[in-house]
Amino acid sequence: MPLEARIAEDLKNAMKQKDELRVSCLRMLKTALKRKRVELNRDLTDEEVQGVIASAVRQGQEAAEEFKAGGRTDLAEKEEAEIRIFYEYLPRQLNPEEIDAILKEVIAETGANSAKDLGKVMKAAMPRLAGKTQGKEVNERARRLLS
Repeated sequence: MPLEARIAEDLKNAMKQKDELRVSCLRMLKTALKRKRVELNRDLTDEEVQGVIASAVRQGQEAAEEFKAGGRTDLAEKEEAEIRIFYEYLPRQLNPEEIDAILKEVIAETGANSAKDLGKVMKAAMPRLAGKTQGKEVNERARRLLS
């Protein structure tokens, strides 16, 4: 079943079960997917759907950080709960050690040896890591490994 269809089906089930958080989350996701579909003027592939979900996760993480900084832990917890729902539709996320291992392979393959080569490393690493981790984390880890 395509990922977009699975999201629609899960939304129906959440409505039947009266799971307000999940309904809200999946509606937000469906709206973002529809916007992307209109933007591209075609149906989305599962990879594109995962990209939209990853973007929603990133936005949720940023919002949660802002809410925590502002002392609104209740809203931060709501954002984190939404993020957990989004992660259900993404491939298993890599842990830091797995990311570092892939980055070390890429650094060896590209011959990168300083922070100046970060762009080259990111360009080669992101296709391997897409959907499995956030680009910001890859960038930070690559920068650390290259310094």
